[in-house]
Order: sequence, then structure tokens, then C-alpha cells
Amino acid sequence: MLNIVLLSPEYPGNVGNIGRTCVLTKSTLHLVRPFKFDLSDKSLKKAGIDYWDKLDLKIHDSLEEFEEFIKDKNFYLIETGSDKAYADVRFKDNDYLIFGREKEGIDKEILKKNKEKILTIPMTKEIDRSLNLANSVSIVLYEALRQNNFNF
Repeated sequence: MLNIVLLSPEYPGNVGNIGRTCVLTKSTLHLVRPFKFDLSDKSLKKAGIDYWDKLDLKIHDSLEEFEEFIKDKNFYLIETGSDKAYADVRFKDNDYLIFGREKEGIDKEILKKNKEKILTIPMTKEIDRSLNLANSVSIVLYEALRQNNFNF
């Protein structure tokens, strides 16, 4: 089992899509408050109405609470700009894959404290944008699952 972590997610549609991916891969979804939407948001339900009850969902009330929770666990920060690609590491069962906000990514202070844990998805610099959050989660999660023989 793997763990997907979203720090202060902004778009309920992304969370719904990521939730569906987590259900289908038996991964746990961790959401770290604050959110920019309500968990009962119509967009969230639309993206996940038929499976949301099957999702292994953990809510963390603050970044500080989550940092305390994760301190003794193996985790990776998925962010643009690192020299280390997500495919360059060996993922293990129970790893935590941490993703930042859709617009701003992971807070710079967190990145500074955990430089050796930052992984990136290689992409061109053609535009000043990165991949959609739900797509990014799928890419990294499926590489981790592949490395672990898709052991659901």
C-alpha cells in the first residue's frame, strides 16, 4: 500500500480524481488542511460519488500535525525543479508521496528542510506551467506500484 498526500489542495475535481485513483490502487489518501473547498463540495462529489465511501481517507488538521505524523516515515516530495527524477528512486510499500497545492506547489521552507527527498517529473519548459496535479499523482504512483509488482 502506498500513501498519497495532498498539502492544502485547492480544486475539488482534482481531489475527486485522485481519490478514485487511490481506491483503484488500494492507496491511502491523506489531505492536509486547510482546503480551499468543503469536502461536501458538489465538484468533489461529482468526481467521486460512486466510490468515495470506499476511499481510505485520512484528514490532517494542519501542516504541523502532519509533519509530526510523518517524521518517522519514508516520504518523497514531488515538485518541479529537482535534479532527481521520480523514476530514479526505489519506492517501497508504505511510502508517502507528497504533492503541493495546484498553483504554488510545496512550501519553500518544507523543500529547504528536505532537499534530499525532492523528486520531479521531467517535462519541457515550453510553457510556464506544470502537469495537472491528478496526472502527476498518477504518474508517480504507478511507477511506485510498478516497482512493487502492482501488489494491491
